[in-house]
Amino acid sequence: MKPKKRVTLLDVAKHAGVSRATASLIVRGSPDITEKTRNKVLKSMQELGYVYDRVAANMRSNKTSTVGLIITDIANPFYSELLRGVHNSLDEAGYSVFLGTTFDLDAKQQKLLSTMLEHRVGGLILCPVSDSSNETIERIKQLDIPLVLSVRELENVDADYVGIDYEVGAQMAVNHLIQKGHQRIAFLGGFSGSTAWKKRKQGYCNALTQAGIELDNSLIIESEVSRDGGKDAVRKALLHQDPPTAAICFNDFVAHGVILGLNDAGLNPGKDMAVVGFDNVPEAALYNPPLTTVSSYARLIGSQAASLLHQRILNPDREQQRIILHPELVVRSSS
Repeated sequence: MKPKKRVTLLDVAKHAGVSRATASLIVRGSPDITEKTRNKVLKSMQELGYVYDRVAANMRSNKTSTVGLIITDIANPFYSELLRGVHNSLDEAGYSVFLGTTFDLDAKQQKLLSTMLEHRVGGLILCPVSDSSNETIERIKQLDIPLVLSVRELENVDADYVGIDYEVGAQMAVNHLIQKGHQRIAFLGGFSGSTAWKKRKQGYCNALTQAGIELDNSLIIESEVSRDGGKDAVRKALLHQDPPTAAICFNDFVAHGVILGLNDAGLNPGKDMAVVGFDNVPEAALYNPPLTTVSSYARLIGSQAASLLHQRILNPDREQQRIILHPELVVRSSS
């Protein structure tokens, strides 16, 4: 079967009875066209099945209105909020967002970086995987497009960055638990290869040290950043010969798993064990019990990262920026 011939912009122009130049202005969103003419051309595009070849247009104009966003897990509500922030900011600036999800896998991250470059994105917002390989880091350092890192920093990578003060946030959470009388406090979830994990752990250690509580490394339990990971981590914590009475979790996703795991063990979250999360995703207030957590302002991180990327695209030589947002502890009945 002979393949169907691609509909060109000239075909659309002839069908609508306008010049190709007029049709071109319309696909590029020019305001200098009457509404009547615009509607006529758009109708012809729809009837003919015309698809705008953005990549070819980018090559002709040597610029692009498409940017890439790579996140680790779209199922995590934190990243859904971050995505909304990115879109809110970039939509206003006239960009389209090309989204990729790594599922926190380095190999997937490498593949997505290649895909983004193949589609000639004009810039990239990257939320790196927990444990990016040296090979991936070297590749990121060599990217010849504007880059903003978000949520996790990468050592030795010079790029704009937007994130939260994880160390301060974790310290606030542990201080809250200590003030509630807890001495056996676990740190559950996440992986030690991540800078975000290391900074949370440092905040956890700082709070214990300042309170004169000896650090028990057996209460630091790594796991997948997921509900199942949280359930697995709390199961291990409960097997301890001197189990914890409270836990700070890597994020709300893990904390929800911890709550479910406590329920599975016949324990009452918030009473038999206090639970504190990190991120304050919208669903956290709806958990049973509602989750005490640290606000990390995901949507604001997204909008700030998008703004930095837009600035970098407009001015590639501007001074590098690092934006660190201050966290806030939101106390609910889980603690």
